[in-house]
Amino acid sequence: MGYDKKTSLTGFSRKVWITLGIIALLVILIFILKAAFNVLLMIFAGSLIAIYFHGFADLIQRKLRIKRKWCLLLSVGLTFIISGLLLWFLGAKISDQAGNMAKELPELVSQAEAKLQASSFGRKLLYSISGNNSQKLMNSFQQIFRTSFGVIGDFYIIIFVGIFFTINPDIYKSGVLRIIHPEDRTKAREIIDRISLTLKNWLKGMLIAMVLIALLSFIGLTIKGVPMALALAVMAGILNFIPNFGPLIAMIPAVLIGLTVSVNTAIVVACLYILVQAIESNIVTPMIQNAMIRIPPALIIISQVLFGTLMGGLGVIFATPLLAVILVLVDELYVKRIERDENALPQEASSEDVAAKYE
Repeated sequence: MGYDKKTSLTGFSRKVWITLGIIALLVILIFILKAAFNVLLMIFAGSLIAIYFHGFADLIQRKLRIKRKWCLLLSVGLTFIISGLLLWFLGAKISDQAGNMAKELPELVSQAEAKLQASSFGRKLLYSISGNNSQKLMNSFQQIFRTSFGVIGDFYIIIFVGIFFTINPDIYKSGVLRIIHPEDRTKAREIIDRISLTLKNWLKGMLIAMVLIALLSFIGLTIKGVPMALALAVMAGILNFIPNFGPLIAMIPAVLIGLTVSVNTAIVVACLYILVQAIESNIVTPMIQNAMIRIPPALIIISQVLFGTLMGGLGVIFATPLLAVILVLVDELYVKRIERDENALPQEASSEDVAAKYE
């Protein structure tokens, strides 16, 4: 049988073109995913809203024993009513304090700079954040906290997506399952249910921690007599939604306002925030994690840096729940499969059995 050089070259060229086509499709897919990252993240945020509403509905159903649709209606209605009442009673005061904070912030920065200039350590700190270093820091900060349609636009999209997911989640769940092979649908349904339960537990723990941080901050700032204590406490509670970085961001305006009173007050405020965060990180969070969900702290920081770089501000905010989803997927699709394979393998004979065999 002779060697057909022309046929061989044609087959090789075909393989080359197929390979190039696959690479081109992968590159296009990567660019599409990169462009759609923030949109996908807003859909994920809407899913968290829906999970919250359904979790609240579960609580109502356990207490009142009424039909599910009425529980969901009460869940959504009570959430908006409670939020409206809080804004009604506290919103005006918080708004005034936040407005004063915004007006006084340039003066606070100037006063803080003047006080820092009085010490050698302060002068070194100011030098490290001045000039090009300051510009680089601001550029990095703006890069991390960018959004797709602006804060207000993203907020409305997330709320409406969450409400639509809440009204009829089975439609979207069935749509996801339809694209999965029939043999794998049972497993996929189990994974989706586990992800939902994991995110529900994470939300419970996060809400508890946020309320506790706000209360402790308000009590400490009020005792110390720091101005705008309510606005600062609410800010601390909300920003605690972003682990690690959120409390640091919340501490900056509090310390600046403390500097308007005295340097000692600013130091006490910084120590207060560090103490509250230590209590939350070392006492409250471990208790919540043991009862609800456990995520390694180092992985949280890594995920925040990674998702913040890829997706901006929304990536930083939702890095922890995304990490929780990834951990569930890895456990269900990889770890458990390895454990099943290991259990299926024959057990290795012990050294005593081998010795007894040759005696």
